[in-house]
Amino acid sequence: MTAWEGMAADMDTYIKRIDLTRDYEAHREEYLKAIEKVCRETAFSGGKYADAFDRDFAEYVGVPYACGVNNGTSALHLAMLALGVGPGDEVIVPANTYIATAWGVSYTGATPVFADCTPDTWEIDPSGLEAKITPRTKGILGVHLYGQPFDYAKVREIADRHGIFVAEDCAQAHGAKFQGRMAGSMGEMGCFSFYPGKNLYAFGEGGSITCKEETYHRHMTRLKNQGCDVRYYHDEVGFNYRLEGLQGAVLSVSLKYLPQWTKRRQEIGWRYLREITNPLITMQAHPDDTEPVFHLFVVQVEERNGFVKYMADAGVECNLHYPVPCHLQKAYVRLGYKKGDCPNAEHLAEHCVTLPLFPEMQEWEIARVVELCNCFGGA
Repeated sequence: MTAWEGMAADMDTYIKRIDLTRDYEAHREEYLKAIEKVCRETAFSGGKYADAFDRDFAEYVGVPYACGVNNGTSALHLAMLALGVGPGDEVIVPANTYIATAWGVSYTGATPVFADCTPDTWEIDPSGLEAKITPRTKGILGVHLYGQPFDYAKVREIADRHGIFVAEDCAQAHGAKFQGRMAGSMGEMGCFSFYPGKNLYAFGEGGSITCKEETYHRHMTRLKNQGCDVRYYHDEVGFNYRLEGLQGAVLSVSLKYLPQWTKRRQEIGWRYLREITNPLITMQAHPDDTEPVFHLFVVQVEERNGFVKYMADAGVECNLHYPVPCHLQKAYVRLGYKKGDCPNAEHLAEHCVTLPLFPEMQEWEIARVVELCNCFGGA
């Protein structure tokens, strides 16, 4: 009998990729009290609980302003609008990301220009960016994918040389750091998602845009509120993108625990990196000047389908993030990309597997995942 079998003998041995019920049960009373306050005051749409979370989240990220919105996709959309992106413009985005990164550009009428990722960190590759810049390029929207910061310094250097902006998609990187600086505090904008399962998540949908400039914050606040500074006086075409009061209250509870959750994610992530030694499994690289937060623990496996089935047969759930890179999605066929245009992103898409990792994982579960990975393929 292995060590984990002994520990799991009297337990349900099915390991989910992520299990949100454990957090809810651990902090159930706090969550329900926060929700009750909002309900008693009927402060449902925006309001003081959403505003309080904005202030707390801005302080956490280390910026003057945070603009809470209804989801992370809206955060990307408003950030692009506030940065002046519109029809005829181009914004460079990684091909290896969730599709919402590209949506934020497309919603403005601009064109996303897809760039490849590096072969080791799987983040946007600075070495290929200058070839993508044209007179229509307004900026670069980098993604701290899986909770691993992209090389902001090199991207910033290129952007400054060409007079374009750098925005951060931080949807998977709450608390991650690059050279000691918090994700969401470096570029002109930091766009966060609080979708369930994120490192900081709402009980539904939520998002935020962090920034240092008051003019950006005021513009996005107007845009998310139907184009109003004063109620019923609409200064521009706006949107109904407000953060709900209930979500603000829930997020304020969770934010208190985010440092604790981040520490636990890092413990598990670094343990996987140390202890999974199977040469058939390729790990993501994490440069020394970064502090990843392991939102997802993605690996590459040549025989991906066989590996996923092997893990499922052993009672371990694995997912795929993301099996089709953005430039090859049907929605963007009109842009004319073809297979081979972003080879590193394409290779990752064909071989990616996401292992279970969440703060409430028990020691026997971590040990089981490690052991199964190391035994795969008879290694």
